[in-house]
Amino acid sequence: MLDLLLQGGTVIDGTGAPRARADVGVRDGRVVSVGATDEPATRTLDVTGLVVAPGFVDIHTHYDAQLFWDPTASPSPLHGVTTAIGGNCGFSLAPAGEAHADYLMKMMARVEGMPLAALEAGLPWDWGSFADWMGRLDGAIGVNAGFLCGHSALRRVAMGEDSVAEPATDDQLKAMLTALHDALDAGALGFSTSTAPTHNDGAQKPVPSRAATREELIALAGAVRDHPGTTIEVILAGCLNGFSDDEVDLMTEMSLAGNRPINWNVLGVNSMDPERHWRQLDASTRAAQRGARVVALTLPHGTAPRLNFLTAFVLDGLPGWRQTMSLPVDARIAALRDPAERARLKAGAASDEAGVLRGLANWANLRIEEVHSDALREYEGRMVGEIAGERDAFDTLLDIVIADGLRTGLRPAFRDDPKAWDMKVEVWRDPRTIVGGSDAGAHLDMMCGAIYSTALLAGVRERGGITLEEAVQLLSDEPARFYGLRDRGRIAVGARADLVVFDPDTIGYGQERTRTDLPGGAWRLYAESTGVEQVYVNGTAVVRDGRITGATPGTLLRSGRDTDSVTVPGG
Repeated sequence: MLDLLLQGGTVIDGTGAPRARADVGVRDGRVVSVGATDEPATRTLDVTGLVVAPGFVDIHTHYDAQLFWDPTASPSPLHGVTTAIGGNCGFSLAPAGEAHADYLMKMMARVEGMPLAALEAGLPWDWGSFADWMGRLDGAIGVNAGFLCGHSALRRVAMGEDSVAEPATDDQLKAMLTALHDALDAGALGFSTSTAPTHNDGAQKPVPSRAATREELIALAGAVRDHPGTTIEVILAGCLNGFSDDEVDLMTEMSLAGNRPINWNVLGVNSMDPERHWRQLDASTRAAQRGARVVALTLPHGTAPRLNFLTAFVLDGLPGWRQTMSLPVDARIAALRDPAERARLKAGAASDEAGVLRGLANWANLRIEEVHSDALREYEGRMVGEIAGERDAFDTLLDIVIADGLRTGLRPAFRDDPKAWDMKVEVWRDPRTIVGGSDAGAHLDMMCGAIYSTALLAGVRERGGITLEEAVQLLSDEPARFYGLRDRGRIAVGARADLVVFDPDTIGYGQERTRTDLPGGAWRLYAESTGVEQVYVNGTAVVRDGRITGATPGTLLRSGRDTDSVTVPGG
């Protein structure tokens, strides 16, 4: 007897092979038949006209905290994701425990946009090791989830307050290596780190990993070599601005030391600078010449952040703004009412020192995405310049924001770039890239990164240039193979029954909207999907008829047990 029979659907198996009409039978969490079957089933679902695909694998998330209060990892399953990898960018919650909770929570709130109130109310902080932390999640999650061990947590445990500024002593490096080996023994999927200048902690100091020497980075990367099924993830300054020769050499040496591929986030593609991404990808070519492997994650959709004056992330990077944006809300509102303060902020935003953020000073070009006061509802979806008319756009914006309690969602006007889609298709077919980099679970006040998968599939329908079979492979099999995930990423007899059933004619994502559903009364941006009908994790429905069921059939992925080693030629 089958547990589940998906009958009459169009199977796209994840390998890139042409679609075919076939029934899919599931028993004990695995696919046991693909094709016609006479075996009866406890539950039979007619999916005629729908696509049955492997569950999508998101290898760059920050669900480390959210899974404690939301085991479903919402809204990712609504967008077809059945497997999520956390602990990226050097930011994990373990092996640090209660002694470092205050520092890590404030760091995560600052650098990854997780509300501090939610972290304080939603995490027990009662673990003493990476193994202990993983034990809190084992058997209690809705999606399959695996985690890298983050460099900043390792440094904090080994070095305390010195971790943000000092090079490690031999004994401190030895302590980090011991803790990392313990984490990898416990099932951590690898090691992650960041030296990006944009990564600062709650005190506005560089996160601990930024103080690491080259030798420390290579030594920690080398630790994964001894543990099957592990990998390495890095964020460097060059991820934004182009890699220096030293950074290419560092990634190469780390890949060779660990005998593992390295992935970095995120490769942008823009027709205004059509050679930029190829220059970025040259780092992979140069690493390959030495026997290493470096892979860029890239997204199918635009990533213009949503801004607000309440959390003020990004806005507080404008010259002279931080002192005002860090004021308590009532004092901040009072300051923003002051004409002299408005003039000072406006001048700072338009100054040469603002650099790339100077584009925000085109206040008329901001769109009012969402308001929270009914009295302001007429402004939603409109440009500030249109609302202002002959008035000053900055004054108009601040008047609206103040009337909305600083909660107004704002976004720079998005210019559709049809040329960029064709360029992205070329990039996705390049072996130096993988589709991913959602950051789901992070930057909750700025975006809902979980939409990346449905954005790709909607784009395939609307713009073409790539087949649906290719797109499904990019979302499932390719990231699964990169991480060495066993029995996931494809529909095949014996594979885990991680499945997505969707309507190819309607699949897409909805508009981001604010939800106040986090611990401590905190809020986040959330986007529903369209056309995703059913999602199964290990054969159990986590989405049924487009709604999350609350079931928790996910596997806590452990290196070596659930993953195979992916090595590099020169390792």
